[in-house]
Amino acid sequence: MNASQIVLSMVLATMVFSVALELRLDDFKRVAQQPKAVICGLIPQFILLPVATWAATLLLDLPPNVEAAMILVAACPGGSLSNVVTHMGRGNTALSVSISAVASIIALFATPFNFSWMMVANPETASWLKELSIDASGIWISLFLLLGVPLTLGLLASHRLPAFTERIRKPLGTFSLIALLLFIVAGLIKERQLLTLGLLPTLLLVVLHNASGLFFGWLTSLTMGLSERNRRAVMIEGGMQNSGLALGIIAVQFNSDLGMVTLASLWGIWHIVSGMSLAYVWRRKDARLLD
Repeated sequence: MNASQIVLSMVLATMVFSVALELRLDDFKRVAQQPKAVICGLIPQFILLPVATWAATLLLDLPPNVEAAMILVAACPGGSLSNVVTHMGRGNTALSVSISAVASIIALFATPFNFSWMMVANPETASWLKELSIDASGIWISLFLLLGVPLTLGLLASHRLPAFTERIRKPLGTFSLIALLLFIVAGLIKERQLLTLGLLPTLLLVVLHNASGLFFGWLTSLTMGLSERNRRAVMIEGGMQNSGLALGIIAVQFNSDLGMVTLASLWGIWHIVSGMSLAYVWRRKDARLLD
């Protein structure tokens, strides 16, 4: 691994660790109290968005590395910002935390599984993997190091050292978020020659991809009859994928392939824009109802 890959891996591990510090046993108890809503939040993340993404890559004539990046982002669990954005949008924050907690555990198995079958089931990406001599099962190792280890350490720390974790939780979370955004911006600046009108098709692809995740969250929650506050939480969980985790896997497994990095970086920026925009719209809606 080169220096940038090591730095990115450390930033992502710190982010996952800081998220795990916020998880308590009560978060998992809430799963038992409202299993329907939690399951509703998991369906868009691990079933609808991955399957729809795989179908889209079969229909669209895109470069294999771009299709692989789409598949990888879709296979990742919800991002760590989802709880904050849900809270800002006056959704059910407790439900958002519960979904994130369960999704983080499921992702250890579901993310490499979804990525593997989607890559193999797409002739273009399957042949591209063979050319690179990459075994898709190697994603398991990356995911274990980037997600499994820091998640476990964070859960242990929050359980054994509650006072200490309460002091460092917010500063550490803020630091890791800023560090990730700076890493993405620095990467875009480094490749600034790509920031031309030619990047607009990729940005449009990211916008539509992200919108589909939000739509699947809305559709699933509406179909299952969730309340307004719960629908907001499920929508955000469905549309805010952990693109930082995707960037880490791309760095380790795909030697920071430029096409994959570009798409995942744009995802990392855009899902914040779309999530915050939704939160703003929802707050304005609530304010009008109170008038």
